[in-house]
Amino acid sequence: MDAGPLNPFSKLRGRSRCPLQEQILRRINSKENLDRFIPNRSAMDYDYAHYMLTEGRKIKENQTLRTRILAFKNKLPTPVELFRSDHTTSVHPAKPLKPRRHIPQSSERTLEAPDLMDDFYLNLLDWGSSNVLAIALGNTVYLWDASYSSTSELVTIDDDNGPVTSVSWAPDGRHIAIGLNNSEVQLWDSASNRQLRTLRGCHRSRLGSMAWNSHILTTGGMDGMIVNNDVRIRSHVVKTYRGHRQEVCGLKWSASGQQLASGGNDNLVHIWDMSKVSSNSPTQRIHRLEDHTSAVKALAWCPFQSNLLASGGGGGACLNSVDTGSQVCALLWNKNERELLSSHGFTQNQLILWKYPSMSSSHQSPDGCTVASAAGDETLRFWNVFGVPEVAKPALKVHQEPFSHLNRIR
Repeated sequence: MDAGPLNPFSKLRGRSRCPLQEQILRRINSKENLDRFIPNRSAMDYDYAHYMLTEGRKIKENQTLRTRILAFKNKLPTPVELFRSDHTTSVHPAKPLKPRRHIPQSSERTLEAPDLMDDFYLNLLDWGSSNVLAIALGNTVYLWDASYSSTSELVTIDDDNGPVTSVSWAPDGRHIAIGLNNSEVQLWDSASNRQLRTLRGCHRSRLGSMAWNSHILTTGGMDGMIVNNDVRIRSHVVKTYRGHRQEVCGLKWSASGQQLASGGNDNLVHIWDMSKVSSNSPTQRIHRLEDHTSAVKALAWCPFQSNLLASGGGGGACLNSVDTGSQVCALLWNKNERELLSSHGFTQNQLILWKYPSMSSSHQSPDGCTVASAAGDETLRFWNVFGVPEVAKPALKVHQEPFSHLNRIR
């Protein structure tokens, strides 16, 4: 993929804005519109002022005089130590309190995202491990390189097959899957800007959710089915999960790759076990969660507790639940702290940061600090919610070779 600034928008007609162009927002200088203080005589209390100039001064002098009574004229002598101690008691200083992190109330950057489909059930944004963000705007998939702030157009789908209904980066950060309204999946190599293959026969209607597990691409469709596709082989469909009665709008594999969480428009969350795929078990589902009262799209496995799953409002054994009062569109765990970020649609349209496990109110980039959010107002915003993680100092080598520091130069 070309990392230089491109102009992929010459093909676009009838659009008033260019995709992924940064909005120029005027920042108000704190020193502007400031004037000197002008006193208002009507607001002054003359009686109180006269009292402080007369009686108040006397009281202050009397207090000063009383502080001198029983006071030593000279400095106290240093006390003599009568008994010498054979051992010294080490006093450990109190552990300094961790400074409170600043939570920004506004986005650091805002990009234009015209033709972004305002559909709760679709997954149109994904940030890959190579620090490139993919976003589907109508029939076109754009790539925004966060390292160079450059934009390129990957593909535009024709109207018979589009629009694009989901995008998902492979773990290598180079290959990307594009789900379409006609139920097909296109696999692309972003580095060479070349289509590798098209997966057909997975579903009967639009494909709104996808998740990678190594070489397995799991897809969820409006038909309620979940399909495992092995992208290495010709007959790519290797397993089909049936359990949702309506559209599958959320899929997430655990870090171990053994458990798959799925959420649907039937208000259900299912947990599937990969180890039972090839067994003769009548069902591969190991959990069925019925705590939600609306469609479940947001799913996130906890990075520090492997068996903990966060879903729209509860999960697992339902360790804790919070009624947020609005749609939960996405959930992201902080990779460095015990925090959970929730993204909300109707009716609040906000981001909320929660402390786990108290759940008190307080798509990630590869560093786990910056979050990108796409909204119905056709904007793409970047938030530095999780802050900069503390970097551990490397241990010093006892025997360092000459010029060993040169291997850090890039």
